[in-house]
Amino acid sequence: MNSSDHRKGNTKNTRLIGVDTGGTFTDIVLSEGTTLTTHKVMSTPENPAHAVITGVNEICNMASEKDLSEIQIIHGSTVAINALLERKGARIALITTKGFEDVLEIGRQARSNLYDLYVERPKPLIPFNLRFGINERTLYTGEIKYEIKNEELNSLSEQLFKFDLDAIAICFLFSYVNPQNEQLAAEYLTKHNIPISCSHQILPEYREFARFSTTVASAYVRPTLEKHLKTLHVSNRFPPSLSLMLSNGGRVSSKNIESTGIQTLLSGPAGGVIGAFHIAKTAGYHKIITFDMGGTSTDVSLCNDDVSLTTESIINGIPIKVPLIDIHTVGAGGGSIAFLDSGGALRVGPESAGADPGPICYDQGGENITVTDANLYLRRISPQHFLDGNMSLSTDRTNRMIEEFSKRINISPLKTAEGILQIANSIMVNAIKVISVERGYDCKDFTLVSFGGAGGLHAAFLADSLGIQTILIPPNGGLLSAYGMLYADVIKDYSQTVLMQISTGQEYTNHSIIEKLDKCYKELEQKAIYEMELEGFELSQLKMLRSLDIRYLGQSYELNVPCSHDTLDFVDSFHSIHKKRYSYSHPDAKIEIVNLRLSALYETEKPDIDSNPLTDKQPSSALIGEKDVVFNNKLHATRFYRREELLPGNRIDGPAIITEYSATSVVPPSFSINIDTYKNIILRQK
Repeated sequence: MNSSDHRKGNTKNTRLIGVDTGGTFTDIVLSEGTTLTTHKVMSTPENPAHAVITGVNEICNMASEKDLSEIQIIHGSTVAINALLERKGARIALITTKGFEDVLEIGRQARSNLYDLYVERPKPLIPFNLRFGINERTLYTGEIKYEIKNEELNSLSEQLFKFDLDAIAICFLFSYVNPQNEQLAAEYLTKHNIPISCSHQILPEYREFARFSTTVASAYVRPTLEKHLKTLHVSNRFPPSLSLMLSNGGRVSSKNIESTGIQTLLSGPAGGVIGAFHIAKTAGYHKIITFDMGGTSTDVSLCNDDVSLTTESIINGIPIKVPLIDIHTVGAGGGSIAFLDSGGALRVGPESAGADPGPICYDQGGENITVTDANLYLRRISPQHFLDGNMSLSTDRTNRMIEEFSKRINISPLKTAEGILQIANSIMVNAIKVISVERGYDCKDFTLVSFGGAGGLHAAFLADSLGIQTILIPPNGGLLSAYGMLYADVIKDYSQTVLMQISTGQEYTNHSIIEKLDKCYKELEQKAIYEMELEGFELSQLKMLRSLDIRYLGQSYELNVPCSHDTLDFVDSFHSIHKKRYSYSHPDAKIEIVNLRLSALYETEKPDIDSNPLTDKQPSSALIGEKDVVFNNKLHATRFYRREELLPGNRIDGPAIITEYSATSVVPPSFSINIDTYKNIILRQK
């Protein structure tokens, strides 16, 4: 399972490897000089590190790389997110202020399904018997009203010793103002020699439930992630220089995961968005919707001239309040299983066949029909050219299973297969509407950037449903998440709640506000400088980006606004952003600065993308065959092309199938493609 091409890479001979562990495949790309080498191996869900080590060694052998010590690896891992989704994380205890042991259980008042009488809320990550309250109290001013007594810590320590714990989370009231009591408890409990996560380090912000939930989630996934990284580090077949891709689109050294482990939850999808945005911007497209369809799920994100970030997310019912790329995920992927519900209706996902046993066509014992099987049945995937012929697909078994399944719903096999794809497409269309239409954006103003192993099979149908005029499918689209990691800067995010009110009039122009903000920011910057120095970077190499979470006084939600060093321009910016988001503003009303945010950024060297001259040659040299493919329940004579042989300037009218090592792209009868100067497929309706 390997491939390579010669797109321009780093201007220097820096050797970078991007690794993305997915539910079905682990993707690896190696960039050196002007060469980009790509590789895929089957994931090993029982221990994802095995696939990573194997894949990295195989790609190094392909590129004749013998000295692993000079290679830098950026690793996007699904280890943390899978532990959270599957509830297979650590056994942890919560230490909190007495009387607040049930914050995790009570949660918020909001209900996602307001009229569902049978809705079930997710159970807390920590059961009641492992939530301990102690007598301590910090006031909202930061004053310590009740210090923790040693006798109580002794008693607590004895109770904890009875449980076989993997980690401890400490969350006290108002610790974001004064962390003294949390620090005291953490120092005392270090004798248990297990990881301790404190809320003042993970999320020094107000709102107890979000702070408790994020800290507990961080403690819950940390031992699993540490075990994964230890397996990589102790292997003598793995490069020692390892960075972790973060959900905010940046990366940090794997040596510092105490407060960053929770930030790796969406690291794979984040790499895809970063790569898609960079490639699209290079090609002249600045307003894009990224569409990443893999084996298990589909991730979408809207980039309106820049990558969109958020600090509010809910993963499997658990609020996670850390900066991350604004990505919406649905359970629709190539491995999503088709089934009949209790009413006899055809459904697709969110359950996936995964890597083992995988879709029926993988011939690894899979018994459930998947989206990939439906595409194969409709002949939209060439079994001879899947992964460049390095993996065979079982067409006969797939056909037989779909035909048997169609008898159960009493419709033809062709309609069954197309029905499966239509249902999957509708799920993904709705996901795109969540990040666009529901936020006031018109999909017609954006280009759909499609990637992931299954993205190209569905992109045209989604665009047609949404009215999107242009689709961009980059080279090596099935490995774009791994490739995008090569563009990640080193980024560390910091925040602090301040709850500072600003009125109009004299106070509006008073420099004391600027001085207060600057003092608070300098404290965050000192922490950032210290931690970035541990990463190996000096202050002169860093960019410090300031922003504020602001709301009108009395509101319960905030908007993030950039902040300069010596002006109050952020006030006018807030009114403008609020009006754009919610269609109104109140320039005369009091505003409240809720949180300060700081991003410390080191810009890394990134691969370049070659621009190639256009040709007027016909794509006949890329033609690899012709056969009938099903579109709209009818067979259409369809040409198959090898993407690696297509040249900039080539045009192909649909129907056509474009095969490449890591993905397949479908060109329906009403569409045509052009290959642009960067070898991107530009897909449009005729």
